[in-house]
Amino acid sequence: GYLYYNTDRCEFNSSDLKDIEFIRSLYFNKEELVRFSSSLGKFVGYTEFGVKNAERWNKDPSYLAQMNAQKETYCRHNIDID
Repeated sequence: GYLYYNTDRCEFNSSDLKDIEFIRSLYFNKEELVRFSSSLGKFVGYTEFGVKNAERWNKDPSYLAQMNAQKETYCRHNIDID
């Protein structure tokens, strides 16, 4: 069988928003295809398929804004829990 999944994670040194990085990674069969990093503000592809998708997603300002907003909505929200 085949397995496709994504992970969202937050890396932080403090609860200050500028010290938080939101990262979304997309995998296929344990191989990372593409990653979004809020520190870079864009997607980076690691495979041919990932590079093509990263290029397409990086051309969509509304999608990039949505991903960048995850730092506030996903990470900051969960800091107190962790």
